[in-house]
Amino acid sequence: MGCGTKEPKITQICLAAIQRLMSHEVVSEAAAGNIINMLWQLMENSLEELKLLQTVLVLLTTNTVVHDEALSKAIVLCFRLHFTKDNITNNTAAATVRQVVTVVFERVVAEDERYKDAIDQPVPVQGNSNRRSVSTLKPCAKDAYMLFQDLCQLVNADAPYWLVGMTEMTRTFGLELLESVLNDFPQVFLQHQEFSFLLKERVCPLVIKLFSPNIKFRQGSSTSSSPAPVEKPYFPICMRLLRVVSVLIKQFYSLLVTECEIFLSLLVKFLDADKPQWLRAVAVESIHRLCVQPQLLRSFCQSYDMKQHSTKVFRDIVNALGSFIQSLFLVPSTGNTSTTPNQTGSNTSGNTGSAQTNPGVLGMGGGATVLPAFEYRGTWIPILNVTVQGSAKATYLEMLDKVEPPTIPEGYAMSVAFHCLLDLVRGITTMIEGELGEAEIVSQTTTETTSLPAQSSEQQDLQSVSDQSEKELVSRAVWEEMVNACWCGLLAALSLLLDASTDEAATENILKAELTMAALCGRLCLVTSRDAFITAICKAYSIQGQNVQMISPSSESHQQVVAVGQPLALQPQGTVMLTSKNIQCMRTLLNLAHCHGAVLGTSWQLVLATLQHLVWILGLKPGVGGALKPGRAVEGPSTVLTTAVMTDLPVISNILSRLFESSQYLDDVSLHHLINALCSLSLEAMDMAYGNNKEPSLFAVAKLLETGLVNMHRIEILWRPLTGHLLEVCQHPNSRMREWGAEALTSLIKAGLTFSHDPPLSQNQRLQLLLLNPLKELSNISHPDIRIKQLECVLQILQSQGDSLGPGWPLVLGVMGAIRSDQGESLIRTAFQCLQLVVTDFLPTMPCTCLQIVVEVAGSFGLHNQELNISLTSIGLLWNISDYFFQRGEIIEKELNKEEALLQKQAEEKGVMLNRPFHPAPPFDCLWLCLYAKLGELCVDPRPAVRKSAGQTLFSTIGAHGTLLQHSTWHTVIWKVLFHLLDRVRESSTTADKEKIESGGGNILIHHSRDTAEKQWAETWVLTLAGVARIFNTRRYLLQPLGDFSQAWDVLLDHIQSAALSKNNEVSLAALKSFQEILQIVSPVRDAEKPDTPPAINVSVPVVVGTTTATSLGRSFMRTDSIGERIGRYNGSEPPVITDEIEDLDLWWAAWNSWYRIGSESTRPPITCDKLTFIPSQPFLTALIQIFPALYQHIKTGFSMDDLQKLGVILHGAVSVPISSDASPFILPSYTEAVLTSLQEAVLTALDVLQKAICVGSESMQIMYPAIFDQLLAFVEFSCKPPQYGQLETKHIANAKYNQAEWVALNYVPFAERSLEVVVDLYQKTACHKAVVTEKVLQNIIKTLRIPLSLKYSCPSESTWKLAVSSLLKVLSIGLPVARQHASSGKFDSMWPELANTFEDFLFTKSTPPDNLSIQEFQKNESIDVEVVQLISTEILPYANFIPKEFVGQIMTMLNKGSIHSQSSSFTEAEIDIRMREEFSKVCFETLLQFSFSNKVTTPQEGYISRMALSVLLKRSQDVLHRYIEDERLSGKCPLPRQQVTEIIFVLKAVSTLIDSLKKTQPENVDANTWAQVIALYPTLVECITCSSSEVCSALKEALVPFKDFMHPPASKVQNGES
Repeated sequence: MGCGTKEPKITQICLAAIQRLMSHEVVSEAAAGNIINMLWQLMENSLEELKLLQTVLVLLTTNTVVHDEALSKAIVLCFRLHFTKDNITNNTAAATVRQVVTVVFERVVAEDERYKDAIDQPVPVQGNSNRRSVSTLKPCAKDAYMLFQDLCQLVNADAPYWLVGMTEMTRTFGLELLESVLNDFPQVFLQHQEFSFLLKERVCPLVIKLFSPNIKFRQGSSTSSSPAPVEKPYFPICMRLLRVVSVLIKQFYSLLVTECEIFLSLLVKFLDADKPQWLRAVAVESIHRLCVQPQLLRSFCQSYDMKQHSTKVFRDIVNALGSFIQSLFLVPSTGNTSTTPNQTGSNTSGNTGSAQTNPGVLGMGGGATVLPAFEYRGTWIPILNVTVQGSAKATYLEMLDKVEPPTIPEGYAMSVAFHCLLDLVRGITTMIEGELGEAEIVSQTTTETTSLPAQSSEQQDLQSVSDQSEKELVSRAVWEEMVNACWCGLLAALSLLLDASTDEAATENILKAELTMAALCGRLCLVTSRDAFITAICKAYSIQGQNVQMISPSSESHQQVVAVGQPLALQPQGTVMLTSKNIQCMRTLLNLAHCHGAVLGTSWQLVLATLQHLVWILGLKPGVGGALKPGRAVEGPSTVLTTAVMTDLPVISNILSRLFESSQYLDDVSLHHLINALCSLSLEAMDMAYGNNKEPSLFAVAKLLETGLVNMHRIEILWRPLTGHLLEVCQHPNSRMREWGAEALTSLIKAGLTFSHDPPLSQNQRLQLLLLNPLKELSNISHPDIRIKQLECVLQILQSQGDSLGPGWPLVLGVMGAIRSDQGESLIRTAFQCLQLVVTDFLPTMPCTCLQIVVEVAGSFGLHNQELNISLTSIGLLWNISDYFFQRGEIIEKELNKEEALLQKQAEEKGVMLNRPFHPAPPFDCLWLCLYAKLGELCVDPRPAVRKSAGQTLFSTIGAHGTLLQHSTWHTVIWKVLFHLLDRVRESSTTADKEKIESGGGNILIHHSRDTAEKQWAETWVLTLAGVARIFNTRRYLLQPLGDFSQAWDVLLDHIQSAALSKNNEVSLAALKSFQEILQIVSPVRDAEKPDTPPAINVSVPVVVGTTTATSLGRSFMRTDSIGERIGRYNGSEPPVITDEIEDLDLWWAAWNSWYRIGSESTRPPITCDKLTFIPSQPFLTALIQIFPALYQHIKTGFSMDDLQKLGVILHGAVSVPISSDASPFILPSYTEAVLTSLQEAVLTALDVLQKAICVGSESMQIMYPAIFDQLLAFVEFSCKPPQYGQLETKHIANAKYNQAEWVALNYVPFAERSLEVVVDLYQKTACHKAVVTEKVLQNIIKTLRIPLSLKYSCPSESTWKLAVSSLLKVLSIGLPVARQHASSGKFDSMWPELANTFEDFLFTKSTPPDNLSIQEFQKNESIDVEVVQLISTEILPYANFIPKEFVGQIMTMLNKGSIHSQSSSFTEAEIDIRMREEFSKVCFETLLQFSFSNKVTTPQEGYISRMALSVLLKRSQDVLHRYIEDERLSGKCPLPRQQVTEIIFVLKAVSTLIDSLKKTQPENVDANTWAQVIALYPTLVECITCSSSEVCSALKEALVPFKDFMHPPASKVQNGES
């Protein structure tokens, strides 16, 4: 009532009171109705409008009593107040309306809450066409329904059903109200079908209808072209419509699927370039709102894109954004494109300067700040900071107060679109990856999820695992479809933006978006899209072109150039600039690879190619372990790095390393992708590096190494591709490339071996061999630098892993053994170092089966001819190895036997023969045989030092350790090792070069005894032969029981023979020494004398212990089946096989035959003679002859005459050999000394041995005496007539020049004289032997002695004839009695004339004594003559009756001749007395006389001698006297020469003596004839009286006196006749 007064004051008070009542909730429904009616009136009277509104609001908000009509009236009241002219009222009413509408709907919500539990949802009413029929709704809901329905009517400009009394209404306000209701109370519409129905039937058609002007409108199209004028879009309505649409889509998408499809299509259309700028901006904002709701986008995808015949809405939205962005670049922005004509030209004014000046640079003082912007083909668009990431804060959608379209700032639309894209990407990826993550957690997959952006926080409730997989399949299909739908558009747009971006932050965002997409595609296995995104990032770095960015003056880049370098290409053209944007791309790529490596798959190729390019341009070089470090090799002037980048380099290099470190978290498949990519990248780099020596790109190789190192724990899966590729790299011609390949490979192998694998390598042989195999493969590469790396690696492996190599040994040893001689010294040296290490440290740790390989490798180093020291040291190693075998013999043997058994079994299973060298021998013996065979090969090396060392080692090892061999193995040692070696050495020696070697290389001088290859080989031959002989000698007890010992013996002898006959003094002499050595072998002792064990190694005394303990090298250990037992086998345990003497004899006779062949060949004189004739040396011949006595001991029983003849030939030949003048000072004594050479002594010794043997030998042997005499006598002749050696001219020693190759005859005198003494001795012993008698030995002796005796003073040496005389006297003293004994047999008949001649030649020699002969000497010589005469008088003449008459006659004549002087006239007076040989004459004469009147005539023979002697004597006297008388007469007063006087005196004395003797003799003994001769002297004597010499006279007196006895008166003739 108070209000009814319409008095303002009262009204105010009343309204206040009413409000207070209402706020205390004391108003009933009826009262409320009254209040509303009252307020209506006030409203109509325009009183207290604001108070009215307040009251309505209070009424409606404090309680729910106002319903239905009253409510509608209250609402209309507010509406009407809204349209008053008063601005304040207007706005307040608007707010009130909004609040009231909200209240109405809040009531519905509250009502639903109340009834929620009580009643079930009412059955929906189908097909309800009557708009008023809302009978099913509860009261509040009904009000809300009516209200909403009328709002739709009003916006549609229709009359309202419920809000009766509305007068006017604006569309904009209606739309706003609709929007707010839809936005604030979506659940009302979703829960109540009636409301849903309203949405479908009323709101959507309304929106679509209101949109029509926007759809039809084309900007810039002329009106004439359309039949009807087109309604222009109206900004306020359009903008509000878009807001409504946004809400509809956001809240009621599930209800309005079809409608939304239309809305979305419209939105997309609004982005078209021909739409007004503001419309596009608002549309973009709307789209942005959608883009930040990934679940919504997902629904679109499910509802449209995945349905068969529906629009691909999601795809269209993305594509539209893309084209929108593109269009912004293509159509130069006109700032604000409103329809006002005055602004159409702003294009020119706004952007005219864009080509000349950058609109983005604002002048600020002197400096310039660059605005973030996009620039593309001259179009410059700034980037505005429009929104916070992840929320769609719209600008123009919020301009509810604007009626005119606003001016859109340049770059706004672009910025929003840009954010749309980013949010779209972020939303999708976060959502999908979140769900993926959940799916993975649920299915409890073991694979770790790589670090992804945080998973979506709204984790859905996990369903039971059973429908999990099905659900996952569905989800996956959706995810894939979403990605497939959007990736093309996204990529196009992002790539364009990336290209245009000049702002670091923008670039970063774009790259991040591309990265997350790539990762997502990767996770969903969408290869194409993944690769596309990655390619885009790489393209941004622009590896695809030849250049990253060519530097050109016109370049308008806003990017800071940070690096300049040459592109990594075959023919680099120009240079490459890296801008900071490029570096950003790189960072992204690194990030991608680092975090999402597992999903990259085949894209690794792209990523790595790009990274490689970056590394190349930044000049990062690989360091240890493959990490890239900044460091430039000199590469030319083209590389420039700014400081900015320089500081970044370590970071980049670090990230790169971390990237590959993270490969350890990849699964196997991804890892393989990575490795394959690296390999193919590396192949490209290799192709590029071919044919030039430029620095190659080592990126791939370094990273392969790094990847391998971090994945050691599963190295098996990547080892083969990894190492296979690196091996190819190692063969590359570019040295740097190669070097890195090898570095990588060796580092990997070393790392692999040191890594603690699980199970450890020692239990995983397969892996170990796998790891070592590439090391072996490197051996097939010939580049020395690679091989050095390989060997250094081996050395390091040995040092670190040597103890645990186990089955890897053959590979490691193989690497050392693969080094060939032609591979350079340093290589060989390194390899050898490894081998030395193995031999010194690792023999005990390696499997015994590898020992053979060690032997072979060591042997191969011996054969390398690069470095002598290495060869020699390797021989030393072989010796050490043999020592090791010896010490560890049993262990090795056991192990090898075990292995052998296994192999045997395998071979049997396969049905093949076991194949190994020296097979039948046991495996341990085979090891030895391999060692021997290796040393054997080294013994015929071209280098003498190696041969020598190897030879010594071979024989030492066989000598020292041979006892370890099984008996049967010796057969192989002899035939396969030793004889094989001898054959080869012989062959090489005989074919060796005789050229002189000037020097031993460098400054080494070579001794003349080694200055030809032939001489050097000679040394080897000597060594080898001696070694073999020694083994035959010392191991005879082992060798003889072998079946073919005699064959072996023959072969050995053959070798000795060929060596002895080689034309080399050293070899031949050594051969004889070996011969001597094997001949000293005693034949095997019988059991009784046998020592328990043969001598232990190197110990001369036999070791006799209960159980044999071999003490070797200070270690004593019990041996089982070792030396002791084996020796046992040869002696104690089994009775030894005693080879019978006969077989033994065969051996000795074989030796004799060899000896004979050597002797006869070597002493046979050469046919032709020239400077080069080979003549055996004295030591050789000496040794040869010295062998005979030892040999003879064994063959004497069968030594026959034939053999003796053979021997004689050799002895004679040997003695005849001359010596070369240069050797003579060492062999010959000075000429005056009578000394024998050793050779001559040997010859005599040989004969001596023979004759001693004959002496004690059987009868049959004694027939050999004469032959020995012959031999000796032949030697005796040498004294006067030295032997000839073929046609060789020998000089006397005095004339020889030492330095020429002349031959000097030896001084044979001492030898001959010694031989003579031997003859005499021997004859004294053997004179009576039948054979000696029969073979006329005496005659031969005399015949031989006749030579020196007849020469007498002409003998080469005076001693000779003196010795000959004394020998003759001795021989005759023994021989004559024998001769007389056998006188009757006629065996000595021929001797007598020989003897007579000998006496004759000696006593009356034709040679004159030398002039310088002293008187004493002469007297001595005369006494010798006297001795001979005395012999005749004692030994011959007394036995005249046993001696042939002619002989006696000859003797008499000789004595006669001797008794009368006949000397030369050359003597001086003083010497005449002596030189006359008075003594001699006297003896002769006395002898004559003695035998003239021997009174004991027993035989006619003797008488005959006397008569003969007398007649000779008298005749001689007659002659002398006659001559004297003649001379006396002729000489006149001169005295005659002294000697003649002496002679005549001697004759006169002789006559007187004779007459005295005749008188004393019995008359019957004196022949009448004799007396006649005596008396006949008388006249001659008388004639002598006239001589003037008093001495002659006195002698004459004495001679004449005895004639008185002849003065008888003549007797009667009768008497005479009788007598």
